[in-house]
Amino acid sequence: MRSSMTLRLTLSGALLGIAALAQQGGDAGAKPKLYNTAKQKLLEGKQVFSFTQTRFDIPGYCEAAKHYDYTWFEMQHSTLEFRDVEAMIAACPHAGAIPMIRLPDAQEFHIQHATDIGVLGVIVPTVDDVERAREAAKWSRYPPVARRSSGGGQARSIWGINGVDYAKTFNDNMLVVVMIESPTGVANAFDIASVAGVDVVIIGNNDMSVFSGFAQNDDRYQMLLTKVRDDTLRAGKIFGQANANYATGHPLSKDARFFQNGPSNDGWKPPASGGRNQNAPPPGEEDTPGKPAAKPVKK
Repeated sequence: MRSSMTLRLTLSGALLGIAALAQQGGDAGAKPKLYNTAKQKLLEGKQVFSFTQTRFDIPGYCEAAKHYDYTWFEMQHSTLEFRDVEAMIAACPHAGAIPMIRLPDAQEFHIQHATDIGVLGVIVPTVDDVERAREAAKWSRYPPVARRSSGGGQARSIWGINGVDYAKTFNDNMLVVVMIESPTGVANAFDIASVAGVDVVIIGNNDMSVFSGFAQNDDRYQMLLTKVRDDTLRAGKIFGQANANYATGHPLSKDARFFQNGPSNDGWKPPASGGRNQNAPPPGEEDTPGKPAAKPVKK
């Protein structure tokens, strides 16, 4: 009995030692850096920002992609089609910004198309419950952790280069982002964030104001944001907000990492911005009409 117990303790100690070595960056269990550079930055505790692509424009896309962490291909509210996004990704597949798509839903049809054309992240809006979050995660990665099926498309030829096995590395590089945009989603935030395969939970700031009826500078609105932040971190996931105005100067800024739009990595600004605030939401997603504009509280 004593010999058996000693053996178990020895094995446990060895496993703990290996885990500690991996955490310290040792050879045992250490993983190479991700080719999803936006996800790599998130895991390093850094903030990431995007530009929003709403129309088919290969030259414009390829230029903007040089300057940001990821691309927010907008397919929830724009008329972009998968073939449009496919062509833009193919034109400059390693320009810099990691391709991600905001889809209109969490259906298998849309997520399979998105991943097959080469995106390394999906953003699923209006997640009110665990079921929608589970669907988002279910179709976003290969078995055994999820249910993405093997198909054609250009994804393998884009990311399976320089000796990289795309099928074996994709799951680690995939980024599943869900948006909480209503009080119902806030109430279920911890369960949503706890879904295996969900990597990031962000607040859809404008719709949260619309669905709650609270202006973004209302204390009740700020309480909703704080609950989502607390629940997301408690679940061990990454927290963010769609409105990059919340990236600095707000009580939640220190914990928020993932944003839509915001500053480029090198100070570049789109030539057609017309002086528009680069931290602002894209047209159509500004602050709720008729309500006070968001004024993040200073620390």
